[in-house]
Amino acid sequence: MLLLTSALKLKKRFPKFFLPAELNRNVRAIAKAIAHPNFSIAKVDADQTSEVIALIKDFQPNIVINVALPYQDLSIMDACLATGVHYLDTANYEPPNEAKFEYKWQWAYHERFQQAGIMAVLGCGFDPGVTGIFTAHALKHYFDEIHYLDIVDCNAGDHGHPFATNFNPEINIREITQKGRYYEKDDWVETAPLSIHRPIDYPKIGLRESYLLYHEELESLVKHIPTLKRARFWMTFSENYITHLQVLQNVGITSIKPIDYEGQKIVPLQFLKAVLPQPASLGENYQGQTSIGCHIQGIKDGKARTYYIYNNCDHAATYREVGAQAISYTTGVPAMLGALLMATGEWQGAGVFNVEQLNPDPFLQKLGTYGLPWHEQVDQSYAFAND
Repeated sequence: MLLLTSALKLKKRFPKFFLPAELNRNVRAIAKAIAHPNFSIAKVDADQTSEVIALIKDFQPNIVINVALPYQDLSIMDACLATGVHYLDTANYEPPNEAKFEYKWQWAYHERFQQAGIMAVLGCGFDPGVTGIFTAHALKHYFDEIHYLDIVDCNAGDHGHPFATNFNPEINIREITQKGRYYEKDDWVETAPLSIHRPIDYPKIGLRESYLLYHEELESLVKHIPTLKRARFWMTFSENYITHLQVLQNVGITSIKPIDYEGQKIVPLQFLKAVLPQPASLGENYQGQTSIGCHIQGIKDGKARTYYIYNNCDHAATYREVGAQAISYTTGVPAMLGALLMATGEWQGAGVFNVEQLNPDPFLQKLGTYGLPWHEQVDQSYAFAND
């Protein structure tokens, strides 16, 4: 929802702007509400590269923003290569039949995009996305070397449902039920799912129990910031959420392995997705805030330095503005802004890039004006100093 609203702002300046996605009745309702002559919709099977190619040729865009499922990243990248169109997404590729995500499949496109003279920007949501830009900003302006990075993600909102996910349930549950993983001392350390947790203090929210997860930006940040000695990702979950998740896992409903049911093959997790509340339906009664940021420690001019940069976003305020909850807002605005910087040439290059490889300044100069103000604390206490 929000991405379409934000995309309209961009399309007024760049008429060839096109947003591919699976367009359901919610999208049609948004398009009807917008009722703008430069805004049109179409439906495509994003698994079929030939269909995406045909649609791109029909719309003649400058940039394709991929907000389809992570399973479809490669087919859409193939279509962009075939048509010579720039590409941007918000989540890295994940094979449909395995709960595993990593950048190797998309990084393998670098030379082909380079030879085609077009740009692919990966992971331009909030996390991944703004968290990488926050880290690049810190390195550019406050550090000579970054040694420790802890990305923290808190959703302190209440939507009134006993159990629901804030984005696609299938993708969300696949992400948090796999093994945890973090980087330390030139190696990756695996942990049992949600086995490491601690209270973390979030601005204007307070202490919330936070769980160590593996998140995709860790892979790219470790690659592009070689001075890192440790990099971790933390996310909050309520006790109620964890209890529901454990029960669902125990009865096998989070499995992605097909089972036979009355003569048909079904995937339990896909069935669960069908019965859970749709994320787009959560916004109307959502109260509370999200808080996402980066705790960083390193050196500047030979001296130790600490730094914390973050954004807080209010669910109710975003619903009043765009009719969506804060998780959608914090993903959609960065995707729109990344596409804007590509369209204006402030981000440019040929090949495949993660956001931390690009200039963070124009992005952060504009981020607050599009509803996501950010804040920083320099040389204050480091929340993870005793780890």
